[in-house]
Amino acid sequence: MPERRRLRAIKWRALGFGQYPQSRPSVLECLGGLIVTDLIALWYAEHAHFFSLLDLMEEQVAAFHEGEQPDYRIMLDIVSYLRESPDRSHHPREDVIFAQLAIRDPSMRIPIARLLQEHRVVAVSGEELRSRLEELIAGTVVPRADLEATAAVYLTYYRHHLATEEKEVLPRAAKSLTPQDWKLVANVLPPGPDPLFGATPQERYRELRQILESRSRA
Repeated sequence: MPERRRLRAIKWRALGFGQYPQSRPSVLECLGGLIVTDLIALWYAEHAHFFSLLDLMEEQVAAFHEGEQPDYRIMLDIVSYLRESPDRSHHPREDVIFAQLAIRDPSMRIPIARLLQEHRVVAVSGEELRSRLEELIAGTVVPRADLEATAAVYLTYYRHHLATEEKEVLPRAAKSLTPQDWKLVANVLPPGPDPLFGATPQERYRELRQILESRSRA
């Protein structure tokens, strides 16, 4: 079991949920049962997906730093997905969780305010990185230091943000939110399949999906 997954499994069992899920729960499973563990499993699974994309992005940036030729289109697909898909499904659920958790546990209001601010920082740095990559693909000369600095800010903030949520928010949410709160969360589940990690990825993400699947088998 990869180290990051092993650590998540430890956290999962510490919350009292038993065996860590082997695969991402489907939206239908979450909607049908409105089971708290399904929704938390979905949250963890999406974070695992985001981490896998950040790992791949970091490898591409490292190649760029070493003077090698990274795959700018794959890098653009990564940042485009991370900008568009979480805003469509993941962050709306988080907004509900954060709002309800601030009510149930007032001590979380300041940490939640920081996380919301990080959402904005990640969004701005993500758009800047996407712009630099689009310029490179169009043939514009982008200074190496500019791309590396922009990518470093994005990767650092995104990783820190996910880690903070898993350390500070997920355990509190699991213990503090009521069934009614989780029903509100379930009501904002995405209306359709994930464009990258769904059963059939969208055409623009097929190559990225193949790369990720190949890496997972390595």
